[in-house]
Amino acid sequence: MSDIILPTKKSPATRKNPKTLILYGKPKVGKTTILKELDNCLIIDLEDGSDFVEALKYKVNNLKELHDLGEKIKEQGKPYKYIAIDTITKLEEWCEEAATTSYKKKPIGKNFTGKTVLELPKGAGYLHLRIAYKTWISYIETLADNLIFVGHVKDSVIDKSGTEVTVSDVDLTGKLKAITCQNADAIGYIYRKEDKPFVRFKHNGELEAGGRCEHLIDQEFEFDWSKIYV
Repeated sequence: MSDIILPTKKSPATRKNPKTLILYGKPKVGKTTILKELDNCLIIDLEDGSDFVEALKYKVNNLKELHDLGEKIKEQGKPYKYIAIDTITKLEEWCEEAATTSYKKKPIGKNFTGKTVLELPKGAGYLHLRIAYKTWISYIETLADNLIFVGHVKDSVIDKSGTEVTVSDVDLTGKLKAITCQNADAIGYIYRKEDKPFVRFKHNGELEAGGRCEHLIDQEFEFDWSKIYV
C-alpha cells in the first residue's frame, strides 16, 4: 500500500453530459419522435412503436433478438454514439418472462405451475426478476458510450398532509425503478405544452425527475438535445 498517494486538492470533473439518461412520459407524447432527432442514435424498438418515424432504428421482438443485435453492434465496433431502448417498460416484461423460464428449469422450481415467477410466496420471485433485469441492463451498457432508456409513466396516489396527490414516476416494478433511477445521470419527464415537447428535470415530490448533471439540475425547457448533450 506504500504506492498510494493521497489527494491533497480537488480533482476536476471528468464528465459533464449524462452517460445514462432516462426519458419517460405518457403514451403518444412524442418520445420516439424526439429520439429520431438525435444524430447517430440507434433506436432499439421493443414495442413496435417506430413505424411512423423515419429514424435510425431496429425492431426486436424478444431478448434473443436483442442479444443478437447487440452482438452485431459489438462485432461492427460499436458504431453508434447513442443507443436508445424504447421502452424499458417492455424490457422489464421480457425479463419477467425470462426469470420465470429460468426458475422453472431449476430444481427448486420444477413443480412451479404459476404463469409468472412473481406469483411465488412472500415476494420471492422479485429477486429472480431483479437478477434478470440487472443482467440485461449490464449487457446493454456494453453496446455504446451513451444510453437512453425510454419509459412509460405510472401514476400513483400518495397522501400529502391529508390531501391526495398524484405522483408520476417511471413505470417499473418495485426496486427495479430504484435500481434504474439510481444508475441514471439524469431523469427527464416528457410532456407537451402548446403542442410542443418539453422536458422537466425537476424533482418536486410529485414527479420523479432530476439528476447529477450540473447543467440539468432543476431545469425545464422545450426539448432540445443540444441542451442535454452540451
